Amino acid sequence: MDVPPEKPTGNASRGLRADGEATRARILEAAGELFAAGGYADTTSKAIAARAGVDQASINYHFGSRSGLYQALLADAHRRLVSLADLRQLAESRLAPAQKLRTLIEQLVQRATGSTQGWHLKVLVREILAPSPHCQTLFQEEIFPKVFFVRRLISEITAIPEDDPAITRCLLSVMAPCLMLLLGTSGIPGPVQELLRMPGEALSEHLHRYALAGLTAIAQEHAG
Repeated sequence: MDVPPEKPTGNASRGLRADGEATRARILEAAGELFAAGGYADTTSKAIAARAGVDQASINYHFGSRSGLYQALLADAHRRLVSLADLRQLAESRLAPAQKLRTLIEQLVQRATGSTQGWHLKVLVREILAPSPHCQTLFQEEIFPKVFFVRRLISEITAIPEDDPAITRCLLSVMAPCLMLLLGTSGIPGPVQELLRMPGEALSEHLHRYALAGLTAIAQEHAG
């Protein structure tokens, strides 16, 4: 008579989950380092598995495929840059709109000039400079939902309706310098390298003052 296998106890079940989470995190870390160095096209599941110390079946188990793993990496990297929860909290805070903008710019500058960037920012920058087939997914699932809150913030500052085309133009004008700083971390030569060597506080102050002056001018133009 066959004896059915024992079901894991509560502690055993928690232990299995913890082991699974640790394996998933190890795969993410290994893949992040390899994707940051070689890009999506030149990084194989075999290389990732070897670096993580797992078999390739573990990648498929946790992420479905190499594509699923890369999409998870992009999402994780963008959340570390700025998370949707942090943006929502900032948008709903009682800070003055101008101070909300200052806080957002400070965070982005800190991410670009910080000394402990790891692979996360490198993966994002590589994806922007040489988009893979997964770039659209990154925009749809991570970037566009966050843009909603930045548009709302700019609308609060300018008193221009969120759906007005002027808000889109303002969004690009405010965020473009921050994007250039992030791209500069890839080593692109030019003035941006000088900016990255500046104190983060001074750089944040300048970008905030410049953005706020532009938004004020557009608001006045729109009202007139």
